[in-house]
Amino acid sequence: MKYDLGNFIEMKKPHACTIKSTGKKANRWEIVRMGADIKIRCTNCEHVVMMSRYDFERKLKKVLGENS
Repeated sequence: MKYDLGNFIEMKKPHACTIKSTGKKANRWEIVRMGADIKIRCTNCEHVVMMSRYDFERKLKKVLGENS
């Protein structure tokens, strides 16, 4: 899958935070840093996670696009 800095993505497992309006688990992340490691930020609670590119590609479900 093709992804780039600033893209919104969805991971295989949702984040632990819940969206207040729906009560569902949040699973929308923004890519904020790319290199050997990739840093992503939860769009609901602003939590930041950094992982290796290998782990990121294993856990990535789909790319939602830019500003979607």
